[in-house]
Amino acid sequence: MNAERLGELENAPQLAILPIYSQLPSDLQAKIFQKAPDGVRKCIVATNIAETSLTVDGIMFVVDAGYCKLKVYNPRIGMDALQVYPISQANARQRSGRAGRTGPGQCYRLYTESSYKRELLSTTVPEIQRTNLANVVLLLKSLGVEDLLQFHFMDPPPQDNMLNSMYQLWILGALDNTGQLTSLGRQMVEFPLDPALSKLLIVACEMSCSTEALMIVSMLSIPSIFYRPKGREEESDQAREKFSVPESDHLTYLNVFQQWKNNHYSTVWASEHFIHIKAMRKVREVRAQLKDIMDSQGLPLRSCGSGWDVIRKCICSAFFHHAAKLKGIGEYVNIRTGMPCHLHPTSALFGMGFTPDYIIYHELVMTSKEYMQCVTSVDGEWLAELGPMFYSIKEPGKTRQKNRQEAREEVGAMEEEMEIASEQIKTRETEQVEAREKLSKRFKISTPGRISTPGSARKKAAASYGL
Repeated sequence: MNAERLGELENAPQLAILPIYSQLPSDLQAKIFQKAPDGVRKCIVATNIAETSLTVDGIMFVVDAGYCKLKVYNPRIGMDALQVYPISQANARQRSGRAGRTGPGQCYRLYTESSYKRELLSTTVPEIQRTNLANVVLLLKSLGVEDLLQFHFMDPPPQDNMLNSMYQLWILGALDNTGQLTSLGRQMVEFPLDPALSKLLIVACEMSCSTEALMIVSMLSIPSIFYRPKGREEESDQAREKFSVPESDHLTYLNVFQQWKNNHYSTVWASEHFIHIKAMRKVREVRAQLKDIMDSQGLPLRSCGSGWDVIRKCICSAFFHHAAKLKGIGEYVNIRTGMPCHLHPTSALFGMGFTPDYIIYHELVMTSKEYMQCVTSVDGEWLAELGPMFYSIKEPGKTRQKNRQEAREEVGAMEEEMEIASEQIKTRETEQVEAREKLSKRFKISTPGRISTPGSARKKAAASYGL
């Protein structure tokens, strides 16, 4: 668009427009550091990666639009929203600092000075206040922190976020009904992963598909492995379709890794199929680290061979709380919240012709629509089997009254557990107070040569008062 408008101007000098963002291939990223030919101006269009991570020689002018994209987590619906927000004053200072790093320069801000002073926040909202804290809560529980809502964070996160994270961990079986860490939760703490992915690896060992699950989890730990260069979008989409497994995006990732492994981890093969070679190398590193943790935990590596249905069931065991059912053509709704969800155009299930009735997804991200990231089709019976707290199958001889009675009995049992647990906590607290009092008596300081009786006050001499 800019090139077309430049063509309409008379005697306009040439302009080289170069993009830069984190997912751009390294050979295209390197172009911004190359010196522009004589008579050609260099214009770099950058995301906020250019605020702190880069210093490009020869930049004289910076145009600050005053906006950035932030990922904000909504705990009530369990969705990340990647939306445009105004920057903070700290961001604005960083951006102006990019002008003239190696010489004199200027920054043009596309907003007024009064907007800068009155409307922009002094600093960006801390990430801990706008992200999912399930991993943080699991770590604090493993360290023995009982009351997480009273824990002294430097930047305290919203209470809803903390409670939602604890609820997620209870759903996954990492916490029991009283909020204490379970044996499964202690195993999950050892992995530096999202709790659902940790559970996926542990359950995969029981289902004898841990080798494949390890590859999938390693691939999910990397932001993106595919890229679409400008002008070659159709070619890259065709290359991506070669790897598609119609039932699952997770299995598509597994297929990509296995094909790359069969081609001896070739760099040429990756570039021919529009795959980030750096990302794939990172996947191998992550896989090696996770394998070492599994070995230390005594979790065996077993392969399921070509029977990949068991892998889909294993994925369902970790993500059953992210389940959706078919509502229309390509449109789903979350079974628990009723939130509308859409298949992403890059998904293997998109445009397949047949859309499954039930699916699970890795995460829900709001961009232009509520898009599901990394989708796998599942059976409805798997959801009832693996997530009985949410889903059930209608039994012919069972009435609603009987279901309600069972639900009341479960709630009553949970309340009894909570009463017992609260009594145990009170007992532990009193024991700790008594232990501290005993220690303070044991280490009482006494002055040599002075006999002091309990309750007797020390008499002061007249000289001590200045008499």
